[in-house]
Amino acid sequence: MNKNKLLIVFGILFFSLSASAQQFSQYNTGTLYDSFENPSQRSFIPDSSRQYAFNFLIPNFNVNTYLTGNAQRTFKSKLFGSNSQYYTDNLQIGQGKYNHFNANINAYAIMFKLFSSFNGDVEIGFSAQTKAEARGLFSDESFALLNGTRNFPNDNYTNIFNDNYRYQAYHQISFSYRERVNKKIAVGFKISALLGIEYQEFNINHSQVTFDRTNPNNPSALLGLTGRYYANYIPGQRDARDYLPNLRNPGAAISFGLSYITDDRVTIQGNIKDLGFIHWSNRSATYDFNNSGMINNLGSQHFADTLYNRVRTIMQDNNNKTVKPLTTATNGLAELSATKSYWIGYGNTWKYSPTLIASKALFYPDFKGALVNHFNYRGLFTATLTTSYDDMHFFNIGTQLMIKSPNTEFYIGTERLTNTSKLAAAALHNNSQINQVGNYSGGDFYLGFTLKFGRVIEHPMNASIIPMGEKGFFGRLFGRLFKTSTNKGV
Repeated sequence: MNKNKLLIVFGILFFSLSASAQQFSQYNTGTLYDSFENPSQRSFIPDSSRQYAFNFLIPNFNVNTYLTGNAQRTFKSKLFGSNSQYYTDNLQIGQGKYNHFNANINAYAIMFKLFSSFNGDVEIGFSAQTKAEARGLFSDESFALLNGTRNFPNDNYTNIFNDNYRYQAYHQISFSYRERVNKKIAVGFKISALLGIEYQEFNINHSQVTFDRTNPNNPSALLGLTGRYYANYIPGQRDARDYLPNLRNPGAAISFGLSYITDDRVTIQGNIKDLGFIHWSNRSATYDFNNSGMINNLGSQHFADTLYNRVRTIMQDNNNKTVKPLTTATNGLAELSATKSYWIGYGNTWKYSPTLIASKALFYPDFKGALVNHFNYRGLFTATLTTSYDDMHFFNIGTQLMIKSPNTEFYIGTERLTNTSKLAAAALHNNSQINQVGNYSGGDFYLGFTLKFGRVIEHPMNASIIPMGEKGFFGRLFGRLFKTSTNKGV
């Protein structure tokens, strides 16, 4: 990895891609991805769909990232600028200015589902995906240090580097089950085994720096940091094998959902997503650091590498190291949505389906609200316009294009159209976008493809062969509790 191409803040790599993103535009599309992320959602249509759905190992993924604050220009000038320099002139020193960073990735390598029983619309699925979750809070001064002493008029500063950062990545292998209990209620769940890849976290609660400018051509600094640093155990020199699934860091998670259709044909859906934990190896380390070290060659050509190595040494203080297992939570979500479809135009050629969504992170303050507008033409082409607002005061507009028949689906889109376009322009060396500092800089992109195969799931009155089966578990339980008939019309 080329560390000069990354912003390094106190020795931790600044990931441009990392960890479970909310993909509002997929809500109520009936795609295979939608059915795995929202467990009560169906992916098969009787009398139209074939019996099996598979992505044929073509990854279905979404990724998003953002950075707020004055450091946006610093970040973009280094990555996309013509001279690859850190621009730090707009950073404010000693003013307590911070920059929020958040990034997520969710990539399904395998998605497979089968329609197992007509009597209950039972769907069973298996999936394998990789996720990562990253967030951080970094001061303006942390970025300014990458450019040496030029932004620091004084020689001594206290508590200007009190940053925090958390990153974890893991594989997720899941079994999903979805059932229509009756004509109004559908339930589903996804249980997952988690296999941890990497975990890092630091919290700096005190910092101090003294600059030595005796040699103007080679200034140095005495940097002192106090806080706590966590890191999972990775044996030996890290290589590609460390990113393959293994049982070194096991965990588990569950998602479950319920859908209810009112008499007015409004579908209300509630989900708890990815509520789980990872138990990191008992050889993982916790460092309670209260340490200092000299950093030389401030602002030199390869100073980012120097800073990375030196600060990592300060944090990994072996005199205050505890080797013990770590248990961390996944980024669970609670979501509630409501949708209703309307036919538009002569011959019902257009269908409009608005969905209101509220989403709250279970262990963080994150809250988001969204309005998703699906415009479907003749049941094959769908254009989606999504607007969302969150507690960071970000207003976003997203778009999606989808081609979806009962047995084929392809979609591409972004939840942050404007900012993704600006970031793409900056990557193409558009100086106005490189120099721009708005609410945030970031991007979002997702892509998916699925095919269905096998026999057509035919209605019993028309079928020659059909897996009728019995009612599912929840249907039988519902029947016993409420004394309903064991035979459900379809």
